[in-house]
Amino acid sequence: MEPMIFSSPTITGILFQLGPLTVRYYGLMIALGALAAISCATAMASKRGLDDQKLVNCALSSFIGAIVGARLYYVALSWSNYANNLADIMATWHGGMSLHGGIIGAFIGCLIYCKVSKTKFWPFCDVITTSVPLAQSIGRWGNFFNSEAFGKPVGDDFPLKLFIPPDRRPLQFHAFNYFHPTFLYEAVWDLGLFLLLYFVLANILKKYDGMAFFVYISIYSVGRLLIEPIRSDSIMAGTIPFPIIASVVGLLIGIIGSTVSYFKGRNDKGLNAET
Repeated sequence: MEPMIFSSPTITGILFQLGPLTVRYYGLMIALGALAAISCATAMASKRGLDDQKLVNCALSSFIGAIVGARLYYVALSWSNYANNLADIMATWHGGMSLHGGIIGAFIGCLIYCKVSKTKFWPFCDVITTSVPLAQSIGRWGNFFNSEAFGKPVGDDFPLKLFIPPDRRPLQFHAFNYFHPTFLYEAVWDLGLFLLLYFVLANILKKYDGMAFFVYISIYSVGRLLIEPIRSDSIMAGTIPFPIIASVVGLLIGIIGSTVSYFKGRNDKGLNAET
């Protein structure tokens, strides 16, 4: 079987330009992912009797929080690249967004909206969470068009490989043409997580406040732990990729949070049964 080769159709990452307006694939993928996720979350909210408009507002607040959090997290970990060029902090179209930071930002955005609107937090958070992996899966294709978030080199006979232009390759890998398409690995993992959460587990987990969120954190973290070791562009904390540390912490939070949610849900049911 011939190897499958992925190669971005653009060098600049620009979809089109209209006067001063520049539309980039990266932003388009993020926007499409957000719209798809909000649509799915709204449909689930309607089935659960939640306020559709509040759900959309909460999702938009989470999206804004995710963008801000993803960028600030990345900039903080790569501060040496921005310390002398502060204007580049706002250049999100060049990439440089951390999904771990995005998760934190989205959580905070949802929490702020629910506090301000005096809405119960966990029902909205759980519904939105079931659709978040869909946004992540679509958004990862922005990395493809930017020729970023790719893995370590692979041989010419590797069955699935990504061509990276010479100017986008790390110096130590400049002699290689093909790399692991880690953006695709994570896009597939995230899509599978979305299908699992949205279509299989959602009705089971809704009995326990926060359970969907913590299950999401757990499974997403496992995916990052599997994929990150073959990434070529990880931000390092000493000799360990920082995303691996964040994923271990995320997995622990997910396991502990799921356990607490489960027993709290069981205790609440017991109290309701007694009354």
